[in-house]
Amino acid sequence: MSQWLYQDYTIGSALKKLRTRAGLSQEQVASQLQIMNCNVSRAMYAQMETGSYGIRISVLVALKQIFKAEYEEFFVDLP
Repeated sequence: MSQWLYQDYTIGSALKKLRTRAGLSQEQVASQLQIMNCNVSRAMYAQMETGSYGIRISVLVALKQIFKAEYEEFFVDLP
């Protein structure tokens, strides 16, 4: 069974900031996620950045590695 984070707050702006800081395109992030066995297309990742697609915990863990970020950085914009 897959574990999902259902967003009542969006972390999309943080995802975009982290991706930009890493110098990656959405396509590059999606490709790296696929290499890490996360079935995420560029379109799905784009929806994560807009907050219209829930993020699996396994994807969040992979994004942490891809962006070389701390978990706190994903939630920095939350109230």
